[in-house]
Amino acid sequence: MRIGTMIRHLLEEVRSAPLDADARERLVTIHRASVHELESALSPELAEELRRLSLPLADDDGEAPTDAELRIAQAQLVGWLEGLFHGIQTAIAAQQLQAAQAAALAHQLPPGAAAAAGQAPDGAPDGRPHPGQYL
Repeated sequence: MRIGTMIRHLLEEVRSAPLDADARERLVTIHRASVHELESALSPELAEELRRLSLPLADDDGEAPTDAELRIAQAQLVGWLEGLFHGIQTAIAAQQLQAAQAAALAHQLPPGAAAAAGQAPDGAPDGRPHPGQYL
């Protein structure tokens, strides 16, 4: 989370001010270190995805990238991180909903009873609600 916040702030700085060659080199170093730190904290699948999407910033001649190239690289990384965070939030919300539904089902059943496999929570084998109890 801290790395993502730092990258977002760096992107804002790159957008707001022109960078000289030294500043661009420093930003390349920070960008590479950020990607490396993120890779070490991610699952192997997500780290591989990040490596595929993070293109190298230095040219073959070793020249620092332009301001525009740095903005694109930073924006891409920020966008990827925001997508990752949204995915995590969605997964957490789904787990919370599932837990709430399970808790609601547990409160509907009499103490010690469990829903039989293949039956709806109201006990009907066909899953359709049946009004009242038949005597």
